[in-house]
Amino acid sequence: MTQHIGILTAGGDSPGLNAAIRGVGKASQGHYGMQMIGFRDGFRGLVENRMVRMDGDFLSGVLTRGGTILGTSRDKPHRMNIGGQTLDMTDAIVENYAANHLDALICLGGGGTQKNALRLMQKGLNIITLPKTIDNDVALTDTSFGFDTALGIATDAIDRLHSTAHSHHRIIVVEIMGHRAGWLALGSGIAGGADVILLPEIPYDINCVADAILARVRSGKSFSIVAVSEGSLPKDQVALLAAAEAKKLNADNKPDKKAAKAELKELQASHANHTVSLSRQLEELTGLESRVTILGHLQRGGTPSAADRLLATRLGTACADLIQQRQFGVMVAARGEFAEPVPLIDVAGNKKLVPPDHPWVISARHVGTSFGD
Repeated sequence: MTQHIGILTAGGDSPGLNAAIRGVGKASQGHYGMQMIGFRDGFRGLVENRMVRMDGDFLSGVLTRGGTILGTSRDKPHRMNIGGQTLDMTDAIVENYAANHLDALICLGGGGTQKNALRLMQKGLNIITLPKTIDNDVALTDTSFGFDTALGIATDAIDRLHSTAHSHHRIIVVEIMGHRAGWLALGSGIAGGADVILLPEIPYDINCVADAILARVRSGKSFSIVAVSEGSLPKDQVALLAAAEAKKLNADNKPDKKAAKAELKELQASHANHTVSLSRQLEELTGLESRVTILGHLQRGGTPSAADRLLATRLGTACADLIQQRQFGVMVAARGEFAEPVPLIDVAGNKKLVPPDHPWVISARHVGTSFGD
């Protein structure tokens, strides 16, 4: 019997999403004779049953396009804003899954999408996920599509900042995305020749950062590039956050828990302009002019790299193979040159962070890069 499958993209957009959709679609329909529909705007489209038939014409020409042809959103099935109210719409998703006679649902996304997909799996749906994120923090996969493209963009930005830093004898502080994982800042910092790289996984001391820059000045270098992951924190703030989180965890009544949550939220909010504050501190400590560049969503956009197109196609076609074999409840992970199914329950809720002794970190230290510790 013909299998019917649905596909959606959720969370932030990322280069390679369209290549993955194309890989799933062409392999499932052209090779296995399945029928595929796509849901618009992530889980919200599935709740509202806004769908499109994904035939050959729809998939034509999408391989090189950035973003997602299906649209995306950060809506969660169990906490969705409907008419101003936050409602659990999981049952509506189950109903639409059945109404469309689906044999499987493919969810493309990062850490949040993996958790939302697991909830649907636990409701009895046949789920397969693919790892998408520029942050490269999805657990149990070598890499996620979107990362290589963003890595190239961030590296190119650091390359370009070298000329102005050198010309004006400045410190250039460049903020790179990555949320709570430092892979993007680490990789682009090494590839772009940053002098200091600050990661969430390695809390820094601002005085150590300033000392590294002043050491360059003493050696005759008139500029420095500081690559800052958006989730990086100084050691003292890490300690404050840890104490606030422990207070919230140990609160044994509602008023105390509410107060602890408010304290934690305030501390997290104070991190919003962290990179600007860091730049000002370095200016004061070193006496050098400092400027900030925040790359932001530039890192998400544009044409996906060849590596991301290849990875997304590999994982997409492997997904079709797994559907044909009726292997569900898994994420399609990249393992070397192969794609392997890993249990979704082992992926959801976990993050792949940078180990402090990772080979990239060791190599960076060997070429003289400071991590501010």
